Amino acid sequence: MKLLLKSCLAVALLAGMCLVGCKEKDMSMKMNNPRNIRGVISYKRSFGDLNDVQLATAKKIGIRPISTREEAEEMKDRLVEIAACERYGLDSLTHSIPYLVPQASALLDTIGVNFLDSLENKGLNPNKVIVTSVTRTKDDVKRLRRTNGNASLNSCHFYGTTFDVSWKRFEKVEDPDGRPMQDVSADTLKLVLSEVLRDLRKADRCYVKYELKQGCFHITAR
Repeated sequence: MKLLLKSCLAVALLAGMCLVGCKEKDMSMKMNNPRNIRGVISYKRSFGDLNDVQLATAKKIGIRPISTREEAEEMKDRLVEIAACERYGLDSLTHSIPYLVPQASALLDTIGVNFLDSLENKGLNPNKVIVTSVTRTKDDVKRLRRTNGNASLNSCHFYGTTFDVSWKRFEKVEDPDGRPMQDVSADTLKLVLSEVLRDLRKADRCYVKYELKQGCFHITAR
């Protein structure tokens, strides 16, 4: 009798486990439920750290300007190579190289993590920021000036302390099981990103310049 009871209990347990394991995942579209999205009063006023302010810090904590990409390879003891990851996306870098000083690399990680956390807290589907420019060599700037006359020969990007993050484009994070996710508009994502950068700037983690024509936030670690 005891043996029969144990057998019945085992069968019931296995059946329960099967029901839990076989439960189908919800594949309906995951909608946004936006809340507490405020942004900043003014992008221009909130992020107006000019080049001379950023440059002074870049020279203080960064590397010396390098002429070629080969020189950057030789400075790996002072630079961290960055790559697209779960925290941020990375554009194809045609006029810069994916290296930052450790302080700037850590700042970029923080921006990426805080942005994803903010989206979740505000009821928005996940998106990653996209890094559009990183460290430039003197050769990079020379080539860039052929198409962009505003490319500075006195750029913070020379020092490994500075990177640009797009406010026009973001990288949507897809559900690993294929559940459809409602899109979040770039304007809404820009608002959330501005809150993240505002808080880090207030905490003296970085300087930020709002670039209208380039469609990015120009960020230097502190």
